[in-house]
Amino acid sequence: MNHRRAVRLAGAAIACATLLPLAGCASNDATAGNNTTASGGAATGVLPGEPDVNGDGKVVIGVLSPGDINDNGYYQSFVDGADAFAKSKGWTVIKRGSVPVSEALSAARALCQQKVDMVALGASELKDAIPASEEAVCAKTAWYVPTSGNIQQTPKIMLSTDKADQSILTAGYAAGVMMKERGATKAAFVTGMEADFTLAAARAFKAGVRSVVPNATVTTTYAGDQNDAAKAKEAVQAQMDQGAQVVYPYLGGSTDAATALANTKNLITLTPGTDRCASTSPKFDISVLFSPGDYFTEALKQFADGKLAMGVEKVWTIGKDPYPTVKFCDGNAERQKQVTAYMQDIASGKIDAAAEVKRLGG
Repeated sequence: MNHRRAVRLAGAAIACATLLPLAGCASNDATAGNNTTASGGAATGVLPGEPDVNGDGKVVIGVLSPGDINDNGYYQSFVDGADAFAKSKGWTVIKRGSVPVSEALSAARALCQQKVDMVALGASELKDAIPASEEAVCAKTAWYVPTSGNIQQTPKIMLSTDKADQSILTAGYAAGVMMKERGATKAAFVTGMEADFTLAAARAFKAGVRSVVPNATVTTTYAGDQNDAAKAKEAVQAQMDQGAQVVYPYLGGSTDAATALANTKNLITLTPGTDRCASTSPKFDISVLFSPGDYFTEALKQFADGKLAMGVEKVWTIGKDPYPTVKFCDGNAERQKQVTAYMQDIASGKIDAAAEVKRLGG
């Protein structure tokens, strides 16, 4: 995925936050939503016969993943999205997980030899597969490629990306709305490694909270590991001891352990990427959704409608596209109305997410 946050969470590892601007792009109206073509590159557009691109009377989606597609996390979420949508359409999915980077190109060629109508890469690590899109074996094949700003646009592929500052800023705003209701002023952001993407996410969350509660204290703890439950719980306990009333566990496999501890004191909690509103153990108050499987499913819907163009970059925009989005798990309509309006203001440009992070996230 794009926006690929290298954090793994219980139920979904998520893609690494990229706040890189999209430079040198021109608008393209071939498909709905925010689509851009690379400067100097011509878009192929919608492929003839889409979704049955090769015209053999059936639709086959081929998925290549660099990770374990049964991991109950990031990699599986991508495949599950394809499986669920394909089943509803009577399509077939051919999938291969744990593909070594060194085998990406040959694996893509092998999929094309099986006459797939689409090759979908589960993560940008497999970008070495992309040259196959220009080869005769893949001539009648669409390509879905997640990107985090490190892949060159070509006429034969669709790039998929988002802007992490939008979703995490909105997550902070939603937490701030609940904090204001409770008269709370202390929030905690707990993550694993101290890296560019976690630093950026922490700033965005702080900015969102402070946009509602200007005097809020938002403290970040780096546990050192995204998946170590003991370290995550230690970090959350330390924050609770300092009076935190909100905890955002921006974690991987340790997310549930951290959240369960926060639940013991009825702290406000948020998800890092997926919809966990149905979960009761642990319980989440806010679902922050930017799962790679969600983006891919939306792309497949366009593919089914014959509207998915190659040679463009789709930028998923909060408040405009179905994903990313933020929702309250208790269904509170008044709160949700506030957050929906905030997301729409980001989409319209009334709120500049990057500027808000810079202004309030320091």
